[in-house]
Amino acid sequence: MATSSSSSKGWLNNLSTYASRIYFFLIILQIPLFRVPCRAGMCTTPIHVTSSQLIASEIVPVGAVKALLYPGAVANSLIKNMTFPSWNNLISIYNLTDVKRASAMTDLQRLEVLAGSYFSVAGAVIGILKPGRMSMFGTLLVIWGLVKEGILGKPVNTDPTKSIFVYPTMFIAMVCAFSSVKYDVKKVARSVPARPVAKPLQSSSKSKLK
Repeated sequence: MATSSSSSKGWLNNLSTYASRIYFFLIILQIPLFRVPCRAGMCTTPIHVTSSQLIASEIVPVGAVKALLYPGAVANSLIKNMTFPSWNNLISIYNLTDVKRASAMTDLQRLEVLAGSYFSVAGAVIGILKPGRMSMFGTLLVIWGLVKEGILGKPVNTDPTKSIFVYPTMFIAMVCAFSSVKYDVKKVARSVPARPVAKPLQSSSKSKLK
């Protein structure tokens, strides 16, 4: 019994680590989480949204964007036709060649999805080294952006071919993002100041002695 309880406690203590790893693979392997219009056409992963913005704004070198895209491109190619994608053709594979000339309004109308994608990608990479709250914030921003457009109708989209869609894997990503946050109950308990113990007044104690 003691061994089983200790093993279960060890698994719970490492829950944030396991969740961060699963979240990392969901993001870096570009498992489709949603479908939303972006500068590259229709984006289905946070990395695709982030890459289209990075290429358009020229914030980072193209080689860094390719390094971000390549693991997912390899995984998708192996699943579809058992081949490796060409490094030189990555930009055209993801339809990122003309994103600089695409309208910036597509991203401005979906700032929550764009910012959430940035946080999701950064949180997935950083979470491998140290699990934190960045993945959770990014996932919440993406979900709010999708809800705002899909349910509240902001912005209004009259083209059914460009309507948003949420895949069931989004729920898995959300659970992993929340589980990756490590809550130290003992640390919280130590941080709570102890309540002072009420002491009887000196005069009342003396009166009792009399």
